[in-house]
Amino acid sequence: MHSSQSSEALKASYFPLSRIDVNDIRQMYAVYSRYYERTDWDIFLRDLSKKSGAFLIRRKSDNQIVGFSTMMVNDMEVQGKKARGVFSGDTIIERAYWGSRVLQVAFYKFLVAEKIRYPRQKVYWLLISKGFKTYLLLSNNFQKFYPNPAGDVHGLSDVVDHYCCEMFAEYYDAGRQILDFGSDYQCLKGDVADITENMRRSNLNIRFFEKCNPEWHRGTELPCVGVVDWELLASYALRYASKPASKGREDASKATPRLHAVPGSAAPVDNMIAFRRSA
Repeated sequence: MHSSQSSEALKASYFPLSRIDVNDIRQMYAVYSRYYERTDWDIFLRDLSKKSGAFLIRRKSDNQIVGFSTMMVNDMEVQGKKARGVFSGDTIIERAYWGSRVLQVAFYKFLVAEKIRYPRQKVYWLLISKGFKTYLLLSNNFQKFYPNPAGDVHGLSDVVDHYCCEMFAEYYDAGRQILDFGSDYQCLKGDVADITENMRRSNLNIRFFEKCNPEWHRGTELPCVGVVDWELLASYALRYASKPASKGREDASKATPRLHAVPGSAAPVDNMIAFRRSA
């Protein structure tokens, strides 16, 4: 069924943590708790306190928060060179608004601003992937990324080791480059989308994801990185301008009341709807 809400105008803007007030945080948690299991207010606040800020997605009609994406931006030093890391944390949008691209646009502008501020430094998008859809978000949209079926062609393995040792030291298996948060870690409600034999045969990146993270069914995470450079930003702008209408609303209308959500993708991943948990 189609929600009449899906056609309502939305807006998305990034706010540093210091500019997000208690009322906003309560609205964020209300959305969050409808989609995540094994969480509570204290856990949510503790996790949010570690972030640099968040994108808030609001209805224009009443300014109500209907989604958000937390971010952690920090300085890095990889192989003796300064860099910037942009880490995507929890990202959720109400199902009625699947298909909206306001977060995509806001995130793109954020990356452009980071690259302008640090033109001489590498800028990396950092994310962790439990489900294959999150990995496809990286591999389908980034020209330089890791893990990569072609190998470490861009020398990004050290970037993964660096941020995982900094942010997830106790959970990181450096030998396999896998994160294991244990069975009691917070997860999205609903079943994890399975990988069918047809998917394996037809999609190299899905096969590669499963090879890298063979225990993804039990919740292990594959840490990933993509290079944000001017070539990428220019290609994204051109592709977005010519991209047909998103299938997000169609997918939402077909969804059952119980979400079949993938950690890293509570809705179609090309809309950046739900990334997996962050640091």
